[in-house]
Amino acid sequence: MITVYRPTTLWVVIYRYKGQPRRWYKAFAPDADVPALVAAQLRDLHGDHAQLEDVRPATADEELQYLRGETPVFPMCPTGRG
Repeated sequence: MITVYRPTTLWVVIYRYKGQPRRWYKAFAPDADVPALVAAQLRDLHGDHAQLEDVRPATADEELQYLRGETPVFPMCPTGRG
């Protein structure tokens, strides 16, 4: 049997930016303290404008979406995607 080595684990980060819901896929090492790393990164990027709501490992379906490039679409995205 072949053993597959995965150097990272995909996580789903759910947070609010200026009150608007956001979702972010982020890969981390399996032994990383993901909630602390994500909280620090959001604080560095957005200061007090971002509020972390949840951090969880991605499901198999979410990993497939990520690999296909089907990132979450936000209906109020300023880039016009959606």
